[in-house]
Amino acid sequence: MLSYTARTGPAASPLFGPLESLYALVYAEPPYNEGPEQVARFREGLPEEAIRPGFTLIAAEEGGHLIGAAYGWTMPAGTWWSRAEQEPSREMLDAAKFAVMEWIVHPERRGEGVGSELMRRLLADRLEDWATLASDPRSPARAMYDRAGWRQVATSVLPWGPPMDLLVLPLPVVDV
Repeated sequence: MLSYTARTGPAASPLFGPLESLYALVYAEPPYNEGPEQVARFREGLPEEAIRPGFTLIAAEEGGHLIGAAYGWTMPAGTWWSRAEQEPSREMLDAAKFAVMEWIVHPERRGEGVGSELMRRLLADRLEDWATLASDPRSPARAMYDRAGWRQVATSVLPWGPPMDLLVLPLPVVDV
């Protein structure tokens, strides 16, 4: 049976091994074509990401296997992507943002709504004003973001890989 769980902070660490395996599988596909070096970089960065403020990981599991995951953390007001070529609007820059760092689904489970449910749960009840993510413009996921209402506000160039589209999505206001 398919189940979804939310983990925050270091409580997510038991999922790091399965998450690394899923990452390696998904990002070995074109257009990414990532190998052991990129997977190692991902693995090494997970503990630091997990202690960032607002870190949340949503996992989709079935039969004890991780079939999808989405996670991110709070990007504080006044900050933006470190290698962005443009800044967003002042309104966006001055607001807290939820940075979606990964959103992956096992290739054999795509098209079943797992990814949509992961993102719905990840962004539900967030206190930030905006969600933001970086997307490879060559990826099939890029068109999906457009259909879901994400809009591009900048690009970013990392020392590795292609330039990335930086996208944003306004989040619903939550009364606290």
